[in-house]
Amino acid sequence: MFFHESSFQPTQFLLLVGVPVASALLLVQCVRWHCPRWLLRARWNLESQEEPVSEPVPLPESESPRHCPPATLPEMVAFYQELHTPTQGQTIIRQLMHKLLVFSAREVDHRGGCLILQDTGISLLIPPGAVAVGRQERVSLILVWDLSDAPSLSQAQGLVSPVVACGPHGASFLKPCTLTFKHCAQQPSHARTYSSNTNLLDAKAWEPLAQSGVYTSLDECRIELSHFSLYTCVLEAPVGHEARKWLQLAVFCSPLAPGQSHLQLRVYFLNNTPCALQWAVTNEQPHGGRLRGPCQLFDFTGARGDQYLKLKYISEGWENVDESSCQLVPHLHIWHGKCPFRSFCFRRKAANENEDCSALTNEIIVTMHTFQDGLETKYMEILRFQASEEDSWAAPPPVFQPPTCNRLPPELFEQLQMLLEPNSITGNDWRRLASHLGLCGMKIRFMSCQRSPAAAILELFEEQNGSLHELHYLMTLMERLDCASVIQNYLGSSPAPVVRGGNKSLELELDVKL
Repeated sequence: MFFHESSFQPTQFLLLVGVPVASALLLVQCVRWHCPRWLLRARWNLESQEEPVSEPVPLPESESPRHCPPATLPEMVAFYQELHTPTQGQTIIRQLMHKLLVFSAREVDHRGGCLILQDTGISLLIPPGAVAVGRQERVSLILVWDLSDAPSLSQAQGLVSPVVACGPHGASFLKPCTLTFKHCAQQPSHARTYSSNTNLLDAKAWEPLAQSGVYTSLDECRIELSHFSLYTCVLEAPVGHEARKWLQLAVFCSPLAPGQSHLQLRVYFLNNTPCALQWAVTNEQPHGGRLRGPCQLFDFTGARGDQYLKLKYISEGWENVDESSCQLVPHLHIWHGKCPFRSFCFRRKAANENEDCSALTNEIIVTMHTFQDGLETKYMEILRFQASEEDSWAAPPPVFQPPTCNRLPPELFEQLQMLLEPNSITGNDWRRLASHLGLCGMKIRFMSCQRSPAAAILELFEEQNGSLHELHYLMTLMERLDCASVIQNYLGSSPAPVVRGGNKSLELELDVKL
């Protein structure tokens, strides 16, 4: 019987199916190899456009981090070189490597020296003998206005002083150097000094300093330094005690010019330290803002109470442009020393046809109340502001010029102050200088009540046009050869002894002060 063979053999199946599939795969691979690159790029671009990546939501202004590119080695070398270049006794304010810094630098030898940052209350004393004979060292004193360099604080901790750096970092001397800066803690015992043993451009590692060598007075912190680094002061109240610090409220505004339709004023909530106020003055300079009147003190508590600034009164002819008459400052912005400010903007009202408002709008008077949340009925400060269209606004206000007198060089003044200030058992200190100037009894007791009796005596000497030669003679007569040597360095040659005549005018002037 004959059968027809209708089923496929395995070899036939592979030939009929496998060959076309393999050819197709080979063709696709060849197309990929020879396909132009621009076509592939266009394909990937189309795919990337199909699923766009959403951008991150920006953080609030107070929390937005600064993304600064990492510093290169040449930039770091130039940064530290500029900081340590002698400034010839000048205080420099400059932006370096994204940091706003105030600094001064000088060379010091075995005779010692002193660095002072003007109008900040910050000084560094290198005593005689701290540098070996025959050597010279460059030292710098730096006020850091970059808030990111301050310690990371808890809600219970408050920043009460500036961040100060002594350079070069890690430098040590044969004798301890003395760093002095201001703080605003109400209880000096609650102020604790911190140090970061790092370079200025490195990530900071703040640690509390040991109490030995640290002296905290009513408004000043003095540290005996074994080596140079970064320093600041933090308010840390013991358990069961309320932490408090002093603020200064500073009001700034630009001049009120004739025909000007709007005026903005800004109120700063600052630590009660000289350098904080100088920061606000520097911050206002690009905008033409000027300090209006003296700063007012405010007793700020560490309790979690935000600060409010309420507008209570505006003089006729002006109106508030802002929607709200109340501004809020977060508690931690003030407690952590961020130097915040709040502003109000005012506009002249349009005069009616039958009303002449020119006489009403040539000046503006504003009253504001500021207080912590929940304490309005217990404690509140009243801020009053007044500005008028005066000719003196067109130019910077005239600076009061005291009578002409011989001023001691600032560095010499500071050195003599530090040498004469400590009370000596024999009385051969500022009191002996006062007696040589003709002061005695009640006048000397009055001087002892001053914050710095030595500085007060030296200022009186200056006001009487005392010369360096006369002061050198008095120090030699007192056998204060350390002071005489410091003065000699500024004279440069042997001074001719000059004996002062009478001191009646000095006594009369002090009688007036008394």
